Amino acid sequence: MKIEVKLYASLARYAPDGASGKPFFLEPPEGTTVRDLLIRLGVPENSVKIIFLNGVHASLDRILSDGDQLGVFPPVAGG
Repeated sequence: MKIEVKLYASLARYAPDGASGKPFFLEPPEGTTVRDLLIRLGVPENSVKIIFLNGVHASLDRILSDGDQLGVFPPVAGG
């Protein structure tokens, strides 16, 4: 299966080489959860605040499907 991933803001540093700040594709095995994928990328779980899967809020335990679009955001501060 093929998943499109975009890591936003400070999480962009965990993207594969050349993909920082841009969407990239991964091909995880069937049954992979959002958590599994983030572990594979080395993203610390405590650095993740918001997860969107196909434009809808999702949890770390959500199982990914072929063609999914995943967006992951860190906590944001500012004013």
